[in-house]
Amino acid sequence: MILVWAADTGAYIAGKNFGKHKLAPSISPGKTWEGWAGGALLALATGWAFGQFVPDIPLTHRLVAAGVVAVFGPLGDLAESMLKRSAGVKDSGTFLPGHGGLLDRFDAFLLVLPVLVLLQLLAG
Repeated sequence: MILVWAADTGAYIAGKNFGKHKLAPSISPGKTWEGWAGGALLALATGWAFGQFVPDIPLTHRLVAAGVVAVFGPLGDLAESMLKRSAGVKDSGTFLPGHGGLLDRFDAFLLVLPVLVLLQLLAG
């Protein structure tokens, strides 16, 4: 969860400050490639720094998890945005006003969790 939220935070900050190139304007017009890069960098930095608090998790595992978050988090977000667009709604609910609904806080997990579980199963 920490990696996903770090990626979201990095994407928001980088996108607001440097965002010029739209990532998927027809699906989610506010997302930019610069925001994606900022999210990926903060996820990787967080994965690295997490070792200071939980040294038992190898660095390679933390960085692979951060890489999965960096790639599949935004895809989960875009998938949820596509579902909302096809349903003709802007927000997935009103539980968290101004945040697009509760699902918008967890949409990245839609693809991140299955990929991480699959990698864990493959690793044995």
